[in-house]
Amino acid sequence: AMRAHPASAAVQKQACRTLSNIAYGNDAQGYARRQPTVDAGVLPQIVAVMVAHPASAAMQKQACVALVNITTGTDAQRDAHAQAAVDAGALPLVVAAMRAHPASAAVQKQACRTLS
Repeated sequence: AMRAHPASAAVQKQACRTLSNIAYGNDAQGYARRQPTVDAGVLPQIVAVMVAHPASAAMQKQACVALVNITTGTDAQRDAHAQAAVDAGALPLVVAAMRAHPASAAVQKQACRTLS
């Protein structure tokens, strides 16, 4: 869906929500789902939708939630996935989302969670 409908912020928001749901969980099952998610190349896709839809606060928020869930995990997993997100170019886009949507508490909260 992310590749088939890049111009639709609504599709991208839902795709990010789906990715965040797949990667959610602070248990062995949640940790096990994260690596295949990263291996599938979703981090560059999340970055691409953040670039494509900077004016959509809802999409930016959901992209940050996906990044949070994908980069959470055991110490080694968290570090590796956080570095993969940085390497994909996520860091400046999270900051850009905060700057673009200063009045959105949801964007600010999820962006802060992403940066922590």
